[in-house]
Amino acid sequence: MTVSPEIEKTMESSSFIRKMFEDGIRLRKILGEDKVYDFSLGNPDLDVPEELKAIIKEVAEDDTKGCHGYMTNAGYPFCREAIGEKISLEQGVRVSGEFVVMASGAAGAMNVLLKAVLVPGDRILVPSPYFSEYTHYVANHGGRLVPVETNPDFSLNLENIRNAFTGNTRGIIINSPNNPTGRIYTEEELIALRSLLYELGKKNGDIPFVIADEPYRDILYDGAVVPSVFKIFEKSVIVSSFAKNLSIPGERIGYVAVNPLCPDGKELAGACGFTTRILGFVNAPAFFQRVIAKGWNVKADYSSYAERCSLLKEVLDSAGIEYFNPQGAFYLFCRVPAKNESSGNCESSQAFCCVLKKYGILAVPGVGFGREGYIRLAFCVSPDTIKNSKESFKMAVEDWKQIKL
Repeated sequence: MTVSPEIEKTMESSSFIRKMFEDGIRLRKILGEDKVYDFSLGNPDLDVPEELKAIIKEVAEDDTKGCHGYMTNAGYPFCREAIGEKISLEQGVRVSGEFVVMASGAAGAMNVLLKAVLVPGDRILVPSPYFSEYTHYVANHGGRLVPVETNPDFSLNLENIRNAFTGNTRGIIINSPNNPTGRIYTEEELIALRSLLYELGKKNGDIPFVIADEPYRDILYDGAVVPSVFKIFEKSVIVSSFAKNLSIPGERIGYVAVNPLCPDGKELAGACGFTTRILGFVNAPAFFQRVIAKGWNVKADYSSYAERCSLLKEVLDSAGIEYFNPQGAFYLFCRVPAKNESSGNCESSQAFCCVLKKYGILAVPGVGFGREGYIRLAFCVSPDTIKNSKESFKMAVEDWKQIKL
């Protein structure tokens, strides 16, 4: 056998998001480009800001000797200081470059951090629904991801977190704004979570880490604000990237930032630099470290995302599909419509996605995010894609209500 059985098994049950993306390629060949409405992948489609393009050109023309050479594993010191300034402004806590490790995207950052803190058998809690790749990232380093059900409005359910807590619970991942719901966990929720973690951690002798995954932090609607994790939790770490806010997901530039108030924070940052090396990343991409050091504060206009969100809501309203109103990110998390009594009750998100696919609509089943009975639609697509999908959504829902499964 060439491929390990463990990887074969994992691949078979792997990301619904990528599977739907690949289905889109196949459907386009069958139905034609204009008959496929792909809402499956959170691939930002805004143009890269002109200011950032100018910085990219400037950096590309820099022929300083050694600018493409090796560096410390944690990244260029000037870049780490720049990101420290960014985080200081966002968090209201002074963060110097020594607490920052540059990474190959937020995914690389998460793996670097988990490698540094986990021992085999450790558990990481995550409010559900959640980004499904966390399961693999935690398992990569001998841990186990433990999903914890949230309340019906996707707010944190502290009793469920309490019940999921064990002696080997190492931390909890907070993804806010959340993928797939777009929900932002409020300051009140996080303060209540802090009290709970302190209570449970003191009994256990070790307060768990709070890992804040914040790639959607800048994409907000209706005046929403993301609370400062560093102000609320001393033992906290941020992982993030510039993929979503600057529309550069392929450049794989992200970072780990350790709260300066975290016990042994400098040692943890140093460990993340070391794990960057031994995981084979060696360092984050040199070129884009130099770009981001100059362009971390470039602003993008997200108003078109808000407009597309409104457009998609209109389409879904016309089809009778209910959804959670997002406070950030670029997704709508939608309820699987109720079926007619004669066709039998069914909340299967996979079954509903299969019906949608018959009409050229690609969505991601909620079961892939740990929440059955929902689907996720990414609205970072062209307005025409949204508008033209209207009749297909209507027909798909009518078909779904009547079809017997």
